[in-house]
Amino acid sequence: MNSGEKRKPNSDSRYCVGIDLGTTNTVCAYVDLTAEHPAPQCFPIPQFIERGEVQARPELPSFVYLADDKEASDGAFRLPWDESPRREIVGEWARDQAAVTPGRVVSSAKSWLCDDDLDRHSACLPNTTEDGRKLSPVEASALILRHVRDAWNFTMAAEDEGLKLENQEVVITVPASFDVVARELTVEAARDAGLNFTLLEEPQASFYSWLAEHDADWRKLLKAGDRILVCDIGGGTTDFSLIGVDDVEGNLTLNRLSVGDHTLLGGDNMDLTLAYTVAAAYQKDSGKSLTPYQLLALTHACRKAKEHFGNGEQDDAPLTLLGRGSGLVGGTIRLKLAYDEWRRVLLDGFFPDCGLDTAIRRSSRSGLRRMGLKYAEDPAVTHHLAAFLARNIVNADGSVTLPNAVLFNGGVAKAKVFRTQLLNQLARWSGDGGEAPVELEQADSEQSVAKGAAWLSYVRRAGGVRIKAGSPRSYYIGVESSLPAVPGFELPMDALCVVPFGMEEGTECAIPEKGLALAVGETTEFRFFSSTVRKDDRPGDRISVLDDGELEELVSLSGLLTKDDAEEEGTLSLVPITLRSVLSDIGTLQLWCDEANGNHSWQLEFELRDAEADNTSE
Repeated sequence: MNSGEKRKPNSDSRYCVGIDLGTTNTVCAYVDLTAEHPAPQCFPIPQFIERGEVQARPELPSFVYLADDKEASDGAFRLPWDESPRREIVGEWARDQAAVTPGRVVSSAKSWLCDDDLDRHSACLPNTTEDGRKLSPVEASALILRHVRDAWNFTMAAEDEGLKLENQEVVITVPASFDVVARELTVEAARDAGLNFTLLEEPQASFYSWLAEHDADWRKLLKAGDRILVCDIGGGTTDFSLIGVDDVEGNLTLNRLSVGDHTLLGGDNMDLTLAYTVAAAYQKDSGKSLTPYQLLALTHACRKAKEHFGNGEQDDAPLTLLGRGSGLVGGTIRLKLAYDEWRRVLLDGFFPDCGLDTAIRRSSRSGLRRMGLKYAEDPAVTHHLAAFLARNIVNADGSVTLPNAVLFNGGVAKAKVFRTQLLNQLARWSGDGGEAPVELEQADSEQSVAKGAAWLSYVRRAGGVRIKAGSPRSYYIGVESSLPAVPGFELPMDALCVVPFGMEEGTECAIPEKGLALAVGETTEFRFFSSTVRKDDRPGDRISVLDDGELEELVSLSGLLTKDDAEEEGTLSLVPITLRSVLSDIGTLQLWCDEANGNHSWQLEFELRDAEADNTSE
C-alpha cells in the first residue's frame, strides 16, 4: 500500500497517541484523525515548573520528587486536575531539585528496569545511602505515565470522556535492545497507569517520525539497496538499528535488519564523567574532596551544563552546590565548566577515533561493590558502533556494506559536534576517499520518538508504509540433558530456540521438538536465553549453552508446577509435552507447555513480582 493511500479508520477513537517513556524526558504526541491533513503533533504536558506554578511543556522530565508530609500538605503542590496533596511531583521542578536535594529525587527509572541484579519491584530509588521514602523502578515509571494520562484527560478530554487517554490508541516506545523482561516491566507500568497500548522500538519510532515528515517524497530520497543506521543516544542507553531499503516487484519496502545489544551508555555517563572531572579539579585547587552527596548534586548540575553547551552556547556554565544544614549559604560551593573542557572530555572520552575492528574494552570488576546500574565498561560510543557494524555489514558473498545514511535520535545527538564526529568516523571506515553518509535530518530529535509512535498508530488505521520488523532477538529455553550425573560437573544444557529473530508480533509458533518432558510436582528452575546475533536459528534448533558465546542469559524462573490443585510438592512426575511460543501484539513472550496426551497446558511467562512460573490450565 502506498503512503498516500488511506482507508477508513477501524476504531472509534479520535486520536492516535505515541508516548516516549524516556530516561531523561517523557514526551507525548498524537495524530488527530479528524484533521484535514493528519500529522503528528506534540502534546504539551502541564507540570510544576516552580513551586506552586504549573505550565505546559513539550517534554516532561522523567524525574520524581518525593515530598515529605509538610511539603505535601502546605498547598503548594496541587495540580489543576487533582486538589489533593501531592506526595510525588513529576516533571521540570522535580528535575531541578535533583541538583539541590538528590536524595529526594528519583531519576533514570527506565535504566533501572533493565538491571537483572535488582528486584525491580523493590523500593530502591533514589539510589542513595540516605534513609527516606523510596520507589521501585516500576512504580516510578507508572507514576510518570499516570501524570501524562491525567494531564491529557484534563486538557483533551475535559468535555468528552470518550477522548480520555484510556480510550485512545496508544503506542509506547522502548529501546530496541530491551529484552523480554524489561519489556514486561514496561507493560506492567503502563497497565498500572490504566492504558491500552502496544510497544514499539525507539529507533523504529524515530524513523517513522522521519517518514511522517516525508510522507509524500521518501521514495525519492531513498533507493533500493540503501542501508540506514539509526543512531539513538539518549540519557541512559545507546541503541543502534539498521534498516534496509529493498525493491519488491517495483515497490520500495523497509526492513529492520538488526539491532544492537543493550548498552547502558548515554547522557547519564557523560554527566558522571563531567562531574568527576570538575570534582578532581576542585580537589586539586582547594585540597578538599566532595562528599558523595555533593558529587551526586554536581552530577545533576553537570547535566544542565552539558545541555547548555549542546544547545550551542560557549560561555562558561556555572555549577552551584548548596550546603546542607543551617549554614546553607556559607556551605555553598560555586564552580564552573568551560566549553573547551566540555568538548575535550566528551569528544575524547566518548567519541574517539578508532578502527572498524576495534574491540569493546572489558575490565575486571571488584567482587565487592555498591548496588548500582551496570553501565557499559567501555564509554566509547565509537567502539560500540564499530562492534555493532562489524557483526552486521558482511554480506552473504563476503562483501561489506556500510550504512550510507544515518538518522540520529536522542538528547545527546542534539549536539552537532557529536553528530559530526560520528559521521566523520563512518567516512573514515569507508576507506581512502570515503564520504560521510547522508544525515537524514529530523525536525526535533527530542520529540521524534513520540511523534513516530503516534504516526505508526495512525498508519495502522489509515494506511501507509510500515517497517517490517518482528522480534529484535532470538529467544531460547534451557533443556537439560538426560545423561547420568557426574560428580563435580553440571549436567550439559542446550538452548532450544523458541522465538526466531524477526518473528512477528501477534503470531504463534509450534516448536518441532519431540521427547520433551515437564517436571511437575517439584520446585524447578527454567533458564531463558536471548541473542541479537544469531539471526538464522529456527524454532527447534539446539545450541550448546557452554560452547556458544553469542547467548545472553535472562532472568530465570523458579516455581512449582502442578497438574492438580490438590497435588502437593514432592510428588515429582515427568509429563510428556509439546512446546509452542506466542509473541503477543504488544511484544511480550509467552511459552506454553501442552500435555502431549492430555488436556493440561502450563504457561511459562515472566511473572517477575514473585519470580514464579505461572501454573495455568487452558
